[in-house]
Amino acid sequence: MEPWSRELAGTLDELELESEALRGNPLGDPHRRPLWVYSPPGAGGQALPAIYAIQGLTAQLDMWRNRSAFRKNFPELADDLFASGEAPPCVLVWVDCWTSLGGSQFVDSPGTGNYMTYLCDEIVPWIDANYRTLPDRDHRGLQGKSSGGYGAMVVPMLRPDVWGGLATHAGDALFEMCYLPEFRESVRALRDDYAGSFETFWKDFHSRPPLSKPSDGVLMNDYCMAACYSADDDGTVHLPYDTVTGQLQPEVWERWLAWDPVRMVAGHADALRSLKAIYIDAGKRDQYFLDLGAEAFRRELEAIGVTDVFFELFDATHSAIEYRYPLALKYLAERLA
Repeated sequence: MEPWSRELAGTLDELELESEALRGNPLGDPHRRPLWVYSPPGAGGQALPAIYAIQGLTAQLDMWRNRSAFRKNFPELADDLFASGEAPPCVLVWVDCWTSLGGSQFVDSPGTGNYMTYLCDEIVPWIDANYRTLPDRDHRGLQGKSSGGYGAMVVPMLRPDVWGGLATHAGDALFEMCYLPEFRESVRALRDDYAGSFETFWKDFHSRPPLSKPSDGVLMNDYCMAACYSADDDGTVHLPYDTVTGQLQPEVWERWLAWDPVRMVAGHADALRSLKAIYIDAGKRDQYFLDLGAEAFRRELEAIGVTDVFFELFDATHSAIEYRYPLALKYLAERLA
């Protein structure tokens, strides 16, 4: 792989849109957001399925251009897929749901803002009105990795009127495996460096290069997830553990578990049965044990009678798995065409 970017065979439009759903959000984050829309080569005037790609925690839209050494980035991989004719042509939409806490989990929350509304009720209708798409949920899919994979699982469950397919790469799931083990690391860091206070942590975080301390990742993740899963209507964020001892706060932890995709399956069985495409994968050596969540999600789907899914645990970690994205794109494109 040549170590420089190349011109795409398709067309990538880099846009900015104003969002009423995000205007006045509790974090004061911008309501004018970037949006990328890729149209494949040779599509002509035909109406196409649309696949929306959403990012993991801490990822911003321009990071889709990042590349690992000797590898292509996601826009290039997608362009190769569609330019080669290996997959039916699709419009590919990259959506920004970043927040100043690191992410939104693509849900509506009084702690972060109305990001599911933004995605489903603003971006999707705008794309259908301005691009030659098939404006029907059966021709629309959602794909993401990590927190984006979480969104790809949860949003179609909650909004089956909008989405007909999903692809999750190592999505956050089975919360007692992916989140709970790191709580103890956060509590020690809060005790030793921040007098048990997240407010003190955030002041320090913004006073230096962010993510420059070993504990930044777990502390940021815990607080961001709490802002998404367990914020009160007035925006007050509740942590699922005592910040001094680490003891679980059962009533708050239950609020988190209600957002666990594994636990959500049974209550959204009809929505999941209606989907035309479900793709699930994760690395067997995932640092956050999201391979366990992937298997648990698959088993819950099986329990409600959803067995026509793509599922694979492959030999990799959580990192640098962008080479899996075209596999999911192809699967979604074929099912949603």
